[in-house]
Parts: sequence; structure tokens; C-alpha cells
Amino acid sequence: MNVLVTGANGFTGSHLVRTLLDRGDRVTAMVRISSDVSRLKGLNITYAYGDVTDRASLDKAMIGIERVFHVAAFVELGLVDADRMRRVNVDGTRNVIEAARAANVAKIVYCSTVGIYGDTKGEVIDETYQRQQEGFSSAYDETKLAAQELVNQAVADGMDIVSIMPSGIFGADDPHFGPVIKNFLKGRLRVWAGGDRITGIVHVDDLVDLMLRAADNAAAGEHFIGTAGDLTTREMFTILSEAGGVTPPTELPEPLVRLIANILDPIGRVLSWNPPIGLERAHYVYDRCVRISSEKARRELGWEPRSVETVLLEIVKALR
Repeated sequence: MNVLVTGANGFTGSHLVRTLLDRGDRVTAMVRISSDVSRLKGLNITYAYGDVTDRASLDKAMIGIERVFHVAAFVELGLVDADRMRRVNVDGTRNVIEAARAANVAKIVYCSTVGIYGDTKGEVIDETYQRQQEGFSSAYDETKLAAQELVNQAVADGMDIVSIMPSGIFGADDPHFGPVIKNFLKGRLRVWAGGDRITGIVHVDDLVDLMLRAADNAAAGEHFIGTAGDLTTREMFTILSEAGGVTPPTELPEPLVRLIANILDPIGRVLSWNPPIGLERAHYVYDRCVRISSEKARRELGWEPRSVETVLLEIVKALR
């Protein structure tokens, strides 16, 4: 099958590309001309140079394509360029949908996020949940929800699109939390914040498996949450500590963290710098709790992700 992957050079996209190739698909990887494509080095793929914000480049990339995996996104918390995030996450998704419609693409698999559900206040929810949170915790959540609404409307208009809502995506080459684990295993991470914060985890290769199962077997308009389970940050570091033989980091007091966030946030705005802890990140750590269930994916698609503990232990093994 001829497949186009947007965001192909990224963490999730590159794992998806490799799996598609392994199963015999012909892959076109859409990347910017300036993109770092080291994750795709040596792979037998076709490059389509362009950007999801550039409709013309999408039209060209989709010639002869039968299936699209739309993975490209601007993912970041804190002090971000909200206008750019909207262009990539919202306008980019609109362009993908319209270009796919024009090219008569048979199916799109859209990589969304559990963030579209907003703060569930600790309630474990599934795909039927109706968002309760007023306002948004971040520009990322806001733009991804707007993109999801575009996808839902396209389905109502007759397009075959399936949406995947992953929790935190982990793997040894994860560019977000991976460096944190690496520094921890080297004894360089001495303090941390928000030990009670609950994080959902899915291994990147299990997420890819879910996307492919949905592509092959799910009906138009279906939504599937992808998570292996969740645990607190404190529990996560306990597992990593025991596996790596490293002392868990000391947890900073919440009032101190909030004070630091209040100091660094305005400094970051003046200097156009995204500090490691600001008001938005502190909000995610202390004030927001999203808990989700992947029962539907397990039941309807036969999806069997590795356990949270197995995910973490495999990362430790790979990094050590």
C-alpha cells in the first residue's frame, strides 16, 4: 500500500515508518527541507519535502497515496509560539484533510492526544467522555481540540478518518522524557517536582501497533485511547531507581516550585525563553489530573500494550 506519513522524522513518526516498511508498505515521508532526518537514515522511503502548513506541498505529496498517517504536530508546554502552534496543529490538519479529500485518499489515521478531554479531575474516562473543563490548560490542548473538531466534521462529511488519543509516549529515544531518564540513571537528576502527579504511559511501538490496527480494522469516525496505564511520578522514579541502582530524586516542596515558577515565568517572557518550570508546567504538575482507559482498543482491536513497568524497565535496559 502507498502510505504518506506526516511528521515522519519525529519520534513517533519514525517508529511508524519503520513498522510500515517491515510489513511491506511503500512509504512517503513528508518532512521539511530543513528537517533532521537522522531517524530515517538508510530507510527505503520516498521523501516529500514540504510542510503541513503549505497546502500545495501536501497536494503534491498525496499523488498516488492510498492511506495517510497524520502525525505531525507542534508539541510543547510553557511559553510557546501560540500562533505557530495553531498554524501547525489546526491549519495543518485542515490542509491534510482537504488535500486527502482532493486526492481521493481512502483513509486517514490522525494522531490526536488525550489532552483534548481536558482535566478529568482524577476520573478515569473513556472515549465517550464529554469535556468538562472550562478554558484550556495550554495552547497545545486548545489547538489539538480544534484540530480534532475539524477531523470529526470531516468524518461527518463522509471521510474515513480514525483518531488515536495517546497518553505520554515513551521509548529509549524519546526526545522529551528520555533525556530525563538518562540524566537520572547517570546520577545527574537530584531533585524533582510533583511526586503525586499521575502520568499515563504508552510505549511508542505499542502506539504504532494501535495506529496500524485502527487503520486496518476500525470504521470511519472511531476514536481510540492509547495507554498502557498510569502511575505517579514518585512510583515511576521508584521503578527506575530499583532498575538502575540510583537513588530517587528528592521531591521539592510544592510552595517552592510554585514560587520558582512565578519568578521564572515573567523572566522567560522578557527573554523569549521557555523555562524548565513556569506557571503552565506547574499547573500540569499540581492542578490537573487526566486519567484514561484503553479498554475499547483492547476489546475491539485486540490491542495488548506492554505494561507500564515493562515500558520503564526496557528503557532503563536500553539506556544502560
